[in-house]
Amino acid sequence: MHAPSVQRVDFGYFVRPAEETGTGSSRVEPCLGYLVRHPDGLVLFDTGMGSHPELDAHYRPRRRPLPEALAAAGASVAEVTLVVNCHLHFDHCGGNPSLAGRPVVAQRTELELARGADYTLPELVDAPGLQYLEVDGEAEVLPGVIVVPTPGHTAGHQSLVVRLDDGTVIVAGQSHEGASAYGADVAAWQAGRDRHDAVLPLTPAWVDRLAQLDPRRVVFAHDHAVWEP
Repeated sequence: MHAPSVQRVDFGYFVRPAEETGTGSSRVEPCLGYLVRHPDGLVLFDTGMGSHPELDAHYRPRRRPLPEALAAAGASVAEVTLVVNCHLHFDHCGGNPSLAGRPVVAQRTELELARGADYTLPELVDAPGLQYLEVDGEAEVLPGVIVVPTPGHTAGHQSLVVRLDDGTVIVAGQSHEGASAYGADVAAWQAGRDRHDAVLPLTPAWVDRLAQLDPRRVVFAHDHAVWEP
């Protein structure tokens, strides 16, 4: 296998209702995963949307099944050797039951939350044969491939850092709603480093960690846009 690379996987889309967008209007959002092709294996970041009648009525998803989505990216379920979920809500771990036997990397905090009541679809979390690799904080899951805690959307949310030959890519998942929100936080972080005398927006502490990694590209779970410096 060649040098590591990061490739988008399209799992379809859903309609976020107006009461959840803060804009007064509904919004169609993509559901995106990412393949990390690495000399030591094929990593899949997020696995698509699970299904439940109430959730389907609420979000009206149009799903692309895991085998079809991977095939469009030139891969197959059988080739996946490691799974990383940014968090365990239904729209990020829907394909996990099809990946039994592969380690699933999750923050311990996230897994504890997911096994509680009213958090996600239980059948996605503890499907037969699922094997979790629980981590507490940063962890290098393959050489040059590092999970970094980015809590906020959930307490156990994590992002994936991938060192490539031409720079670092951060697969941010749902650490932010999208590229614009991430860019706003980076701008505020930079203004703080410049000791700007204005009152600045508060940013999560981990924004400093991501910025210090000097990414050349940051990609997201629900936004086709890509942040670049």
